[in-house]
Amino acid sequence: MIGTTNQDSSGGLTVTTDVLTGSRLEELLGDEAESLLQHRCETIDASQLHLPGPDFVDRVFVDTDRSSQVLRNLEWLYHSGRLSGTGYVSILPIDQGIEHSGGASFAPNPIYFDPDNLVRLAIEGGCNAIASTVGVLGAVSRKYAHKFPFIVKLNHNELLTYPNAYDQVMFSSVQRAWDMGAAGVGATIYFGSDESRRQIVEVAHAFEEAHRLGLFTVLWCYLRNPAFSQDVDYHLAADLTGQANHLGVTLQADIIKQKLPETNGGYMAVSALNGSYGKTSKLVYEKLTTDHPIDLTRYQVANCYLGRAGLINSGGASSGATDLAEAVRTAVINKRAGGTGLISGRKAFQRPMSEGVELLHAIQDVYLSEQVTVA
Repeated sequence: MIGTTNQDSSGGLTVTTDVLTGSRLEELLGDEAESLLQHRCETIDASQLHLPGPDFVDRVFVDTDRSSQVLRNLEWLYHSGRLSGTGYVSILPIDQGIEHSGGASFAPNPIYFDPDNLVRLAIEGGCNAIASTVGVLGAVSRKYAHKFPFIVKLNHNELLTYPNAYDQVMFSSVQRAWDMGAAGVGATIYFGSDESRRQIVEVAHAFEEAHRLGLFTVLWCYLRNPAFSQDVDYHLAADLTGQANHLGVTLQADIIKQKLPETNGGYMAVSALNGSYGKTSKLVYEKLTTDHPIDLTRYQVANCYLGRAGLINSGGASSGATDLAEAVRTAVINKRAGGTGLISGRKAFQRPMSEGVELLHAIQDVYLSEQVTVA
């Protein structure tokens, strides 16, 4: 059973906490069930990784230069929601109203134009935290910020400019996030873009200020460059996304958010366009990766200082009827690769709240399941 949902007498949602059964998990994974659940990673051994666990902050972060206030907020994050005390996180991200548009995001379910319903979905969905805009979180901060971890997304790409441009610009400040009682801040960098150098400088300053004030940091390490879009979408290449992750942890992101890799060989593909591009090693492809999705994702984890900064993968866009299976598949790959969790938004809020809660619980059930182990 996957977290079935019922109405209580007051009209609120009450959700069971049944862990995903093995048969249901295999049903959702379909033809990939054996490959994903039985795969043994022979590239980078799991013993070399800093894996999630109840003691993750004490075992890993206590040795860093993070202040006691940052450690306290990280502990709050890791001890919230249904995954409390596991070392794994489930985060609800709601920045699509700016990144895409309010209509594109909330027309399927207009109740989510109201920030209160977004936070309610995160809480009743058993998430560890909600990540959203300063506007969304500020609208309800006095009601929720002292009860539930807020992650204020500092920068956004807006698509109202004509012609559409793609650039992450600051919409808020770390000080504003601290004033409203947030536990952490988030930001996006479009690595590989013409604007990336400015974004790196802005985010580096913001993350330094966040740590000074006691907030943890989450970085969306996305790739964006026309050269990465070829016959294969190398925006999703393990080697390029891995390097984006490595740049992200260099900026002292405490958690890295990355899209699930679907291919590899991005460095060679871009070099083939017009001469040399970047630097890589043949060992990345001969020894450290295979074409298996768990091995590709493990390379992403490796670039997060072998897991010292947790890797959370994206739940992706809403596809409709296949959302549940896609979300569970991504969670299985992330967990077995050594990742820290999932960040899933549109799959949850572009459907009735009860179904969104069920989907979030299914994701969390993967991380609660003893059947799904690190490969």
